[in-house]
Amino acid sequence: MPDEQMAGAGSAPVPPGGGPGVTPAPAVPPRPLDPIDRSIMRLLQADGRASIRSVAEQVHVSRANAYARINRLIDDGVIRGFTARVNHERAGQGASAYITLKIVQNSWRTVREQLRELPGAAHIALVSGDFDVLLLVHTPDNRTLRELVLTRLQAIPEVLSTRTLLVFEETDLLSPGPGQSTAPAQAPTLGED
Repeated sequence: MPDEQMAGAGSAPVPPGGGPGVTPAPAVPPRPLDPIDRSIMRLLQADGRASIRSVAEQVHVSRANAYARINRLIDDGVIRGFTARVNHERAGQGASAYITLKIVQNSWRTVREQLRELPGAAHIALVSGDFDVLLLVHTPDNRTLRELVLTRLQAIPEVLSTRTLLVFEETDLLSPGPGQSTAPAQAPTLGED
């Protein structure tokens, strides 16, 4: 996306407080989102490369209004970036699993940093319930998945136990529904007319 069109979309995130040596500012409560903002978010989740014109037409606002709203959503941190939705099987990652972990109390930050380094880690969440962490991974095959669990995960000292739930089939809820376009992805157009 052109920088002049989506200011801040490609820039590195700034840690809360502005960075090293800066006194953190008080947390600003999020602005309420109206139905148009929510519609824009849904459209961009389904097609992050939609043009401003297309977004404006679909939510019934001017291009200038759509542009301003998208930039505000980015500036406010509501939209954190634009990404591709990947078919993991076609990308050579045919084995997927959710892995639950029980970890040593108060070790979340340490464990999270180690989980980020795992090949194929796609999502990490600290959760409540019978386990502490939910991890989604994509690997080329079950042998690689087994090695990841038995060699990498269980070698983390703060991990007390794991449970692996194989994913047999997934449904992408952001895929176009009935009557919506199913055209293949095209070149980025958010900044174009």
